[in-house]
Amino acid sequence: MSTAQSTTSAPSTAPGELRPPRRRWWGKQPVGGLFALPYLVFVLAIFAYPLGFAVYIAFHDYFFTAPGVDVPKPFVGFDNFAAVLTDPQVLESFRNTAVFLVINVPLTVVLSIVLATALNSGIRWAAAYRVAFYVPYLTASVSLVGVWMLLFSSGGLVNQVLGPLAPDPSWLVSSPLAMPTIALYVTWKQLGFYILLYLAALQNVPRELHESAETDGANAWQRFRNVTVPGVRTTTVLVLILAIITGANLFTEPYLLTNGGGPDGASVTPVLLIYQRGIQQQNPDTAAAIGMLLVIVVGVLSLAANRINRER
Repeated sequence: MSTAQSTTSAPSTAPGELRPPRRRWWGKQPVGGLFALPYLVFVLAIFAYPLGFAVYIAFHDYFFTAPGVDVPKPFVGFDNFAAVLTDPQVLESFRNTAVFLVINVPLTVVLSIVLATALNSGIRWAAAYRVAFYVPYLTASVSLVGVWMLLFSSGGLVNQVLGPLAPDPSWLVSSPLAMPTIALYVTWKQLGFYILLYLAALQNVPRELHESAETDGANAWQRFRNVTVPGVRTTTVLVLILAIITGANLFTEPYLLTNGGGPDGASVTPVLLIYQRGIQQQNPDTAAAIGMLLVIVVGVLSLAANRINRER
């Protein structure tokens, strides 16, 4: 009787047994990846590369030179960030953005969901209202800014209607009122887009829930609070994040309405300051540092809005 010896061998597949499919790096549907490739190239060229280059600039003593001229651009660590964080004008720009967001974001969410609910309820002339809300969003900002400046100028229609109650100095040349006026303008202009988002979300809220709540004696406000608002919570998160990102990237409106952030810097924003420092004053390193701080702030605010809404 011979002693049994243990041997190791690689697992073999029995005849007729199907082998598990190999995972390929291009996925199960390579054609889909091929169709997505142009957009991937677009994202890398338009977003990823500039972002990476901005990070590089923010940590170096960088300045623009003539084409073909190579000069040293030494690594300076966090010096640019230290200079930015101690700059009163930069801190004021972030405070102005905070004022804008405090006014714009709640107004955007509340007005868009209320108006979308009203349009979805089958009111008369709903199609005309939808067009009226959406036209400002499609219209060029330059033309709308011209109309807004005429309305809120010292001798504009708004001050004529208010009469002795009109502020002096007027809206866009008053330091306390310049940024709130811009926030109202952006809310009015962007409202149609967010209304469309909520209208699409309201189509997915089962009508049976409203009928059941109405049968149980719930009035219109109770149905709105307990059925409509929870039913579109995912869209509310999207609207919050989009409104925060849009407000943090504010540039065109203060540049045109207040002639570049006036009066006395009361409406200057970080993006406007990036343009002034990087392009006009030829300091791209500090401009890039402001941009990195803005990215961090927007990311934190977006995550906080998402988390708070999810917990609720």
